[in-house]
Amino acid sequence: MEKIINRIKELTEILKKANYEYYNMDNPSITDQEYDKYLRELIKLEEKYPEYVDPNSPTKRVGGEAIDKFVKVSHKIPMISLSNVFNEEEINEFATRIKNAGFNPEYVCELKIDGLSVSLHYEHGKLVYAATRGDGVIGEDITHNVKTIKTIPLDLKRDIDIEVRGEIYMNKATLELLNRERELNGETKLQNVRNAAAGSIRQLDPKIAAKRHLDVWIYHLPNPEDYGIKTHFEALEFMESLGFKVNDSSRLVKDEKGILDFINDYTKKRNTLAYEIDGVVIKVNDIETQQILGNTNKYPRWATAYKFPAEEVLTKLIDIKFTVGRTGQVTPNAVLEPVLVAGSTIRKATLHNEDYCKEKDLRIGDIVSIRKAGDVIPEVVESLKERRNGNEKEFQMIYECPICGSSLIKKGNVDYFCINDNCPKKNIEGLIHFASRNAMNIDGMGDEIIEDFYNEGFIKNTDDFYKLSDYKDQIIELEGYGLKKINNILNSIEISKNNSVERLIFGLGISGIGIKNAKLLASRYKNIYALKNATYEELTAIRDIGDILAHNIVEYFSNIENVNLINNLENYGINMNYLGKEIKENDIFTNKKFVITGTISFMGRNEIKALIESYGGVETTSVSKNTDVVIVGDSPGSKYEKAMSLGIEIWNEDKFKEIINNL
Repeated sequence: MEKIINRIKELTEILKKANYEYYNMDNPSITDQEYDKYLRELIKLEEKYPEYVDPNSPTKRVGGEAIDKFVKVSHKIPMISLSNVFNEEEINEFATRIKNAGFNPEYVCELKIDGLSVSLHYEHGKLVYAATRGDGVIGEDITHNVKTIKTIPLDLKRDIDIEVRGEIYMNKATLELLNRERELNGETKLQNVRNAAAGSIRQLDPKIAAKRHLDVWIYHLPNPEDYGIKTHFEALEFMESLGFKVNDSSRLVKDEKGILDFINDYTKKRNTLAYEIDGVVIKVNDIETQQILGNTNKYPRWATAYKFPAEEVLTKLIDIKFTVGRTGQVTPNAVLEPVLVAGSTIRKATLHNEDYCKEKDLRIGDIVSIRKAGDVIPEVVESLKERRNGNEKEFQMIYECPICGSSLIKKGNVDYFCINDNCPKKNIEGLIHFASRNAMNIDGMGDEIIEDFYNEGFIKNTDDFYKLSDYKDQIIELEGYGLKKINNILNSIEISKNNSVERLIFGLGISGIGIKNAKLLASRYKNIYALKNATYEELTAIRDIGDILAHNIVEYFSNIENVNLINNLENYGINMNYLGKEIKENDIFTNKKFVITGTISFMGRNEIKALIESYGGVETTSVSKNTDVVIVGDSPGSKYEKAMSLGIEIWNEDKFKEIINNL
């Protein structure tokens, strides 16, 4: 429990410091992504252990405190901030909570501008004062600088008393020009548009603020009912009619699908906008529903902000651990503080090899940037050396197997291997791979069960799976293994004998051969013995095989122990033939790589994949310069945008339907 208490205290201090730097100094030392990560962790801990919550916890505050050089202003209606959601699941949870409260509302989607919140107060249609959010209750009077922003009206089109709220921001081009000037003058560049806008609005001299060419979007009317307004969308139109600048991208949608469509649209358009956005704000449209749903002590229940997935995020490198793969290769792996990257929580990442760690000068304790390579595999990009405190530990390569203690051998220029054929971890990993879903698919044979059976001596080699029934009586005596469980496992082993041979090819663990290449080889050679007799020259002529894989295949089948294994497996009744559909030659699909993104209304993803493969094409998960075609359905993701940028051929739903109708 002491560990929990200390973590709550640590997170509280980190966030308090970050709030002060962000809101008061305009000079944050951590990124927005890091702040969000720490805040979410603290919220979860406080919910689980409410007895340890700090009364002044950052989870109970909105922003920073008003700084002394400006007059403090009290907000009659608090300027509370929004909760955050980061993926489709959390958006659906937000909508479900509202439905569970008895509502089925329309929503307004707005762009989340990366700037500085402002409250504008008018009496008889004339600007009286402007204030920052501050801590949500007390802000700072910034009227003298706000008056320099040309898009903020000093006089409205009606004689009216009103408060409106919006976001002061700086255009991308303005920041670029400003930084160019600062560079010429030997001044430090401004980090981003948000900091530039905040720093500009807090200048004591309004002439400096005027030179920064700030802008504003108005997006909120705190008391719409006082003006007879029934919906948020009406409020936007009303504020625009008074002369305020309202973003015309806002969209009224009927449900979660409409929300996701809006997010997808602006995920694609984001980089084309003149200003920075970091997400989408989602609000219940009906004002009465908003009031019934109400607020928590920090967030409205009727609104939330979707944050765009960070392409590259920061987290802490807690440790570096070494693993042994089925080929014996020893790999350093990063153990990370959990962090969201592109919608997924990442806790570890491969560090590839010794050279990779040394070239990047990675140290335990470093703050590191993480991204998803090919939108799938997390990788460590770099360490932030300027954030080191002297307690970091330098990377040290190991030279003995972390499992069996054997001396490691360096093969090639970078990789270390355990060459002990009896290394338990190496053997266990090979057995786990053989039984895995994409290989022999032996249902019920999870990692821990295989490790148990290995340690008991029931399964030491690949063909031992098919002798497991000999140990049935002994297995039943083990804790946790009843008759039903062992019968299910033995039945799965029996079923695996009937697999098409590509599963066996993949399961054998030939270096570099994945399931797609295994299927390609199986469909071409029809059985494992034809593949065994394939020459290096034949193999290199196959697209996607190449020199290295051809060498690995030939080397595998030249090893007498591997040939004996295959013979043993055949004797146990394992199918050695290709059972898939015959490949039909077709110039549209054959030897081409396809990526599917979005939802195709008339065909499921697995059906599309099967169709592509039946004509000799390959379906892949990520877009690259080697992709031939991207098939785009409803609500496509970032893959569509990447395909456009690379000039890759795009098939929309209509074109795809036309192509398959003509096959």
